[in-house]
Parts: sequence; C-alpha cells; structure tokens
Amino acid sequence: MMQHKILIVEDEEIIRLGLQDNFELENYIVETACDGEEAIAKADSFQPNLVLLDLMIPKKSGFEVCRVIRKKHPECFIIMLTAKTEETSKVAGLEMGADDYVTKPFSILELLARVKAFLRRVETTAPKAEAAHTAQDAIDFADVHLDFKKYEATKAGVPLEMSAREFQILKYFWQHRGEVVLREDLLQDIWGYTPENMPSTRTIDNHIVNLRKKLEEDQANPKIILSIRGAGYKFDA
Repeated sequence: MMQHKILIVEDEEIIRLGLQDNFELENYIVETACDGEEAIAKADSFQPNLVLLDLMIPKKSGFEVCRVIRKKHPECFIIMLTAKTEETSKVAGLEMGADDYVTKPFSILELLARVKAFLRRVETTAPKAEAAHTAQDAIDFADVHLDFKKYEATKAGVPLEMSAREFQILKYFWQHRGEVVLREDLLQDIWGYTPENMPSTRTIDNHIVNLRKKLEEDQANPKIILSIRGAGYKFDA
C-alpha cells in the first residue's frame, strides 16, 4: 500500500501541530506550512497527494494558494479549512479549484474519514491509469473540447481553466450521458465517499455551478448539464 503525503497549511500552531500528530499517527507522510508563500513552495518540493488548506493565512490568502496549487498540480486533492460559515467563502474556494471544505470547528474523526476517502481514489485509479484509459482521451460537444489525458479544455477555441475534479465530473457525465446521475453517485464514484461518511451534497452543487459558468451560454437556462429535481443531474451532449 502506498504511503500518502499530506501538506497541512495552517497559521495557528496548536491546530497545525495537532493535525500533524493525528495524520502521522495514521501513517501519512506530513509536511506543514504556516503561510501562503511557504505553502506554494512546499507543494512544489513535497509533491503532496492532498493539501489541507486554511483560508485565512498570512502573505498569500488560501484562495490564491488554492488557485496556484490547482494550476501547477492538477491531480492533488485540496480540502479547505475555514472558520467562515458564509456560503460565499465556500463557493469561492471551490471556484479556485478546491475539492471539498470543512468548517471549523470540525471533528478530527470526520476530517480523517474525508481524507481517507479522497486518497482511496489515488489507490484505486493509479493502477488503471497504467493499464488503459477507461474512456475516450478526448471528447467534443457543442463548442467545447476536453482532453482528459492532458487536462486541457477549450470553448470555441478559447482555453478554459478547469480543475482536475471538474475534468473527472465531466468524464463521468460523458460516460453516463443521457442518464440521471444522482448526487450520491458522484460523491461515491468521484470523491470516493461511502454512505457511512457522506458529506452534504452542496459540494456537488457548487461544482456544477462552476461548470455551468464555464460551459453554458446561459447559466439560468442550462442546455448541457440539466438539473433533475429531487435526484441530481443529466448530461445532455
């Protein structure tokens, strides 16, 4: 079993050391950073599988750190840690490329469960990547081109900045195009959560909002990613 690497970005020393102790006890390789500049440097040198990122940090904000790490390391998972309860902060973090968020104060057991769920995806998908691609490497629909191998996207020939998670969602939609995809299906098959540690489906909805901003001509009247009331979404390509 591979030993995963976690970067903890937190300026409060007590929280930072507490998280480090807990994750090292779970046999993770852990590095820490206390400000935004150190976080970006550590992400480059340490190459973590997952980053726990506090939003309110010195020198560079968590939003900026998230944007930079997502662009330079598209396959790294990012979980935001924030004391803010405003929905706008969580949405902004997801727009910058975060995969999920946990609001302080949080349960360490819940956080450990979420991290394990994300990193389970690394173990299950890595062997498959070497053997064969499970779907087309590139697809086209409407005026959108997606290259899943290169993590590149364009709309009407103009490059789109998209996170690895957004590529994974769209790949899943493409594989299930025309079908109703439940939010719970996405959380289990893309995020790696189980029914026992399932978070709020609001994480899914926020990602869909971001995708519609990038793909739809009219976000208020989507034609590609359709909402199915009380169930989930349908990809109409």
